[in-house]
Formats: sequence, C-alpha cells, structure tokens
Amino acid sequence: MGEQEERQYFTNSKGWMIPVDQVRPLDALRDGVVKEIVQKAKDKREQLRRLKAAIVDEIAAFVSISLEKHGAKVGGEKGNVTLRSFDGKFKIQVDIAERMDFDEGLLAAKLLIDNCIRRWSEGARPEILTLVQDAFRVDSSGGVDVWRVLALKRLDYDDDEWKMAMDAINNSMYTKDSKQYIRFYEQRLDGKYEPIPLDFATL
Repeated sequence: MGEQEERQYFTNSKGWMIPVDQVRPLDALRDGVVKEIVQKAKDKREQLRRLKAAIVDEIAAFVSISLEKHGAKVGGEKGNVTLRSFDGKFKIQVDIAERMDFDEGLLAAKLLIDNCIRRWSEGARPEILTLVQDAFRVDSSGGVDVWRVLALKRLDYDDDEWKMAMDAINNSMYTKDSKQYIRFYEQRLDGKYEPIPLDFATL
C-alpha cells in the first residue's frame, strides 16, 4: 500500500479523477485493502486454472495408457470417469455436463403438434393440451425448457404426424456447450466419501 503515497489521483465509481488530498484516509486505505485482496484472489484463480488444466492432462494420459494396456474404456461415456487410489481412500470424479438447445427445426415440430391437436381437439384430454403449451412456453430470453420439450416424447401416440413431430424434435437438438467438472473425495472412517472443497463458500 506504499504506492498510495506516490499517487496523485483516485478514480471514483463515476470515472472522475479525484486528487489524493481530497480523498479521506480511510477511503484510501479501504481502496488499497480491497484491491490488494482481490488481486490475490485473481492470482489464485489463475493458479487453479493452471492446476485444472494439468490435472485434465494427467487424467487423459492415464486413460490413454489404460486403453493401450487393456483395450478397455475407463469410466462412462462422454468423457465421464472415476479414478480411485489403490487403497480406496481417495477418489477423483470427472463429469462432462452438456447444455442442450434446439435450432429452428423446433418450429416445425410445434406446427406438426398443433396440427395434431386441431385434429384431436374434440377428444384431446386437457392434460395433453397443458403439457404441450408448457413445453413450448418461452422464457425471458426467448428460450424453451429442454426437458419440458423432451417430456413430449414420452407421449407415444400412433399418429404419423405426431411421430414426424417427435423426429423433428430429435433432429433439431444440438449441444449448446459443455462444461467439465472435476471433484475430489477422501474416504471417511465410515467408508463414505467426503468432498475435498476448493470453493471458499464450502470451507
């Protein structure tokens, strides 16, 4: 915080340049404390990013060796894998979470479903109408709930147009993005695994 003595101005929240002699000592001290702590946090975040990248590389290398040695796939699909130490005391779990979305093909599915409902209007149950309306309801950002749309596929109707609509839903789905989660666990005395937290909020 010795740099404050050399400063001539502080920039306030409105972007104004305030001369040092017009800033209260306590405000100047707070500014220094906050910026110093935040910089430490940012430095630690960068270290964690590098650590995660190194861990991902190590796990990928092990999986590659395992495939080469045994010709067997380690873990589940889509990159999910669980590794345990020989004594079972430690466990590393890697999960790939994918966010799904729909392209413009979903509009075709909606039109086909609307046609079905019009044809079935006299005999259609209110629950079906509500389910369809909820499935295609958009949120504030203009998106739909993926799982509500997919819930329509549980309705197995023997109707060609309905089946075409379900195919349109399948064809319109795509992976929007994916995120890799790495979790670390240590076995307790009772045999259950306890997470090793890397989040300030859980410490």
